[in-house]
Order: sequence, then C-alpha cells, then structure tokens
Amino acid sequence: MGFTGIRRAVLLASVVAAFLAVVAHAAYFPVGFNENYASTTNAEHTQVLNGGEVVNLVLDQSSAAAFGSKGLYLFGAIGMNIKLVPGNSAGTVTAYYLSSGGTHHDELDFEFLGNVSGQPYTLQTNVFAQGVGGREQRVNLWFDPTENYHSYSVRWTREIIIFFVDDTPIRVFRNNEDLGVPFLNAQPVGIYASLWDGSAWATQGGRYPINWAAAPFVASFQGFGVDGCEVAGGNIAYCAAGPANAWWNAGQYQYLTQQQIAALKNVQSNYLVYDYCTDR
Repeated sequence: MGFTGIRRAVLLASVVAAFLAVVAHAAYFPVGFNENYASTTNAEHTQVLNGGEVVNLVLDQSSAAAFGSKGLYLFGAIGMNIKLVPGNSAGTVTAYYLSSGGTHHDELDFEFLGNVSGQPYTLQTNVFAQGVGGREQRVNLWFDPTENYHSYSVRWTREIIIFFVDDTPIRVFRNNEDLGVPFLNAQPVGIYASLWDGSAWATQGGRYPINWAAAPFVASFQGFGVDGCEVAGGNIAYCAAGPANAWWNAGQYQYLTQQQIAALKNVQSNYLVYDYCTDR
C-alpha cells in the first residue's frame, strides 16, 4: 500500500499512540542508518558508526560529503538529529533537505551556515514549489548547536508545512493554492544531507571563507527514521490522497496550537535576521 517508513520498526501500536500524543509535531522514530539511507560519498567522508546509529559527514579539500534516503515520501513527519561543525566553521554549509529533483522540483531546506567562532550559528530555510524558490528565511539559533544533537524536522500535510527546531516551530508555509500559490502536494521527495564548501556566500555573504588549515570539518547525524507515506511503484495517488490511517491528516495537525503560535512569534521577534517577505 506504500504506507511504510518507520512504522515497520515499531511493534506495539500503543507505544506509537503514546509517542504521537507527546511529540505530535514530528513523530519519527530513530532506526539504523542503513534501513532508510545510503551514502553517496566514500567511507572516508560519510562515516557510518556504531552499526548505523551515528553518521559523520566529513568535509576536507578533497571532497564534500553526503547521504540520501532509499525511498521517496509524500507527507508526514520527517526529521533528523544533528550536531553541527564546531569551532571556526566559517564557509561551511551543513544541509538537510527534502527534494523531488527535476526542473520543476519541490524542496524544503534546512541550511546551517558556518560561523566565525563566538558568533551565532545561522539556520536558513527555503521552500521550492514547482521549481520556484527564493523564499529564504534566516534565524540565529538560540543555543550552541555544536555541543549536542538537536532535532530539525518538518510536519508536512496537505494543508500546512511547519519547520521545527526541537519542539519550537520556526516557520510555517500554508497551502494557498486558492490564491494561485503552488504547494508541495504532488511530487514525492527524497531526504538528503550534505556538508560542503559555501565560501562564496555562506558566512556574511562570503566575507569569511573556509580556513582549510582547520579541516577536516565534521557534522554528526542521528535518528534516521521517517514517519511518512512512502511512494512505492509509482503509487503517488495513494499518498497524495492521504491514507485513512495517516495521523497527519487529522484536523489538529493542520494548524499550530496557541502555545506554538507564541513560540513562533518569539522566534520571529528575537531571532529572525532575514525574511524574503520583507526584502524590498
């Protein structure tokens, strides 16, 4: 039927229900890397550790680093736990994103822009719908994302896409097709992560390039599960219509709670440093 993902790793429905009640925004469960993902660079630069519990992406002058999902997904909760490049990470870009590929692709981006030591780490998000992007927003993270793993996830339904940092919503993209705005609801996406050289633009518009003397640069990933509708055998219509037992189709997941609205407003007031909507 195509409705797979992480549920195959869960044995007790009661455990699933209890978890979803507590963590409604991103009900993905950690599994081994090799279940859902595969390396796209060599073992030196995509290091699979502890039987797939941890993956380190390693950037040096010889190569960037990356991995991607084995399956394609349409709607659900998708996220990963990441510990970013420590120290002087200026010029590096750690990317975690969902993309359908192609000229008219759909894409949801988390891009972590390296910093000069002592400055905030900046998270840039972007939304591409039918090949049109240019919807960048940037927030300065309110914690040191290099010390511990933090969750970065999306809740993606037919009505709304919410970007989360841990439990905090940082961005909302609603379905406004009735106003002529394309929405991401017809193209299944793969899930990808990469670490690469963005010296030309990433840190203060390219003012601070990578210092290769500090290489190698390492970003670490955990929690490789997915709770989404996996498109198999070209069965896009099944996922697009929404499986009857898909929790994300329930009404309460089509909007933010009052507590989440307050948290989002706090981020916008105190940590938002760029918004394409106000860029004249």
